[in-house]
Amino acid sequence: MPRNLDLTAMRSFATVADAGGVTRAAGLLHLTQSAVSMQIKRLEDSLGRTLLDRSGRGVSLTADGEQLLGYARRMLRLNDEVYARLTDQAYEGEVVMGVPADVVYPAIPEVLKQFHAEYPRMRVQLISSYTSRLKAMFGRGECDIVLTTEDTMDAGGETLTTLPLVWVGAPGGQAWRNRPLRLAFEYNCIFRKGVQQALDEARIPWEMGVESDTTRAIEASLSADLAVYAIIEGTVQPYLEVIDHGGALPDLAVTQVNMYAAQSNGGQAVDDLLTMIRKAFAAL
Repeated sequence: MPRNLDLTAMRSFATVADAGGVTRAAGLLHLTQSAVSMQIKRLEDSLGRTLLDRSGRGVSLTADGEQLLGYARRMLRLNDEVYARLTDQAYEGEVVMGVPADVVYPAIPEVLKQFHAEYPRMRVQLISSYTSRLKAMFGRGECDIVLTTEDTMDAGGETLTTLPLVWVGAPGGQAWRNRPLRLAFEYNCIFRKGVQQALDEARIPWEMGVESDTTRAIEASLSADLAVYAIIEGTVQPYLEVIDHGGALPDLAVTQVNMYAAQSNGGQAVDDLLTMIRKAFAAL
C-alpha cells in the first residue's frame, strides 16, 4: 500500500538543514523547538532512517539526510508552486487574444490547452478575425495579444515563423483544373490580392467563384469542390488537402506570422502564454 510523506515534516527537515540547527529553524517556522524536533523524529520513523547526526554540539545531516534533502526541496518547491497557482490572485484575470482564422489550427488549441492546465484561474478570450481588424483592435487597446499574417511587420512586432502559401481544395477535387479558375476567398483576406496577381502573371484566367465574410462558408465551398483557395502551409484542415497540381498553378508567396503583445506588464502568466505561442509556431 502506498505511503505518503508528511510535507510539513519535510519542510521542517529542510529548514533545519538550511538553518544549521533546530533552534534557528524553529524561529523561521514560527514553531517551538520541541515541535520541530517531533516532526523530524516522526519523519525518521516513517522512513526508518536517521536523518540528522545529533552526536555533536549542533546537528548535521547523515548520508540518508543528504539524499532526502534534494527530494525535499523539489517536493516543497512543487507544493508551493501548485498552491500559488491555484490560490494567488496574481494568477487570476483575463487575456484577450486575437488570431486570424487561417492560423488558429493547429497551434492555438494546444496553446490554450496547455495554458489552462498551468493557469486554470486565468481566462483567455479568443477573437478570430482578419489581420487588419485585429491590428486595429490592438491599437485601441482592445486586445492584449494579436497574431497576424502579413508580408511585413510593424514596429513592436515579433515574427513567429515565415511559411509559404499553398493551393488547397477538396480531397481528390478537380476544381483546380477548370479555366477560368474559380477562387474562394473572404472579402478581407490578406492573401487574395497576391493570389490574383500570381495568376495574372502566369496568364491563367480566373474568376471569383465564392466570396464570404466567414471562413466556414469558404471551407464549405472548397469541400464541395466548387473552387480553390490559398492558405499557409501546415495549417490545412483535415477535410481539405494541398493540391498536387504538378506546376499547373503558379507558386505562391511566403507570408509572416507575426505577434504583437501589449507593453504593459501582464505578469508571469502572460509571459508564459507568449512563450507557449512562440514554441507552438516554431514547430510548424
